[in-house]
Amino acid sequence: MANAGTLATTRLLHFLETPAGLSENLAAVAELQGIKLAPIEVKQIFTQSVAQKLVERSVDMKYPTLLLYCEKITNDLREKFRTFSGKAHMVIEVRVSQDRIEGVANLLQIYVDTVTRILDQNRGDWGNGMFYTGGYQAVFGQMEHGGRNFIQTAKITFEVAVSVD
Repeated sequence: MANAGTLATTRLLHFLETPAGLSENLAAVAELQGIKLAPIEVKQIFTQSVAQKLVERSVDMKYPTLLLYCEKITNDLREKFRTFSGKAHMVIEVRVSQDRIEGVANLLQIYVDTVTRILDQNRGDWGNGMFYTGGYQAVFGQMEHGGRNFIQTAKITFEVAVSVD
């Protein structure tokens, strides 16, 4: 039932694109840090898992970028008479790049704080048989050469319970 991953990814994208989603939360987190950040545009959000080098070669890139995708689905048949009753293992990758090494990690943490804040605000019923109970894990990768000179990525993983016929 690959549709479970698509449904969860689409719903997550909706939460980010709403006025109270990414732009409002980014402004609030940046204000707490005492800095001003440009809002993330829709073209900076991808709903697929794509290697950083491949995206840079095929699309006009603007950082930061967000990648939303379902890493795997698990149909453990918790509800015996449903077609799919299990979990969608979701991923949000945040990629930040700039020409100076100073501040890349801090900038990445601000964007991760923004994304996790949105997840916290959307605990509960996501509709269409999806339910997010909360909880996530954020893993920060090491800084490397790429993007506009230096790039660092964080990977936020979480699970969405899915139950559909």
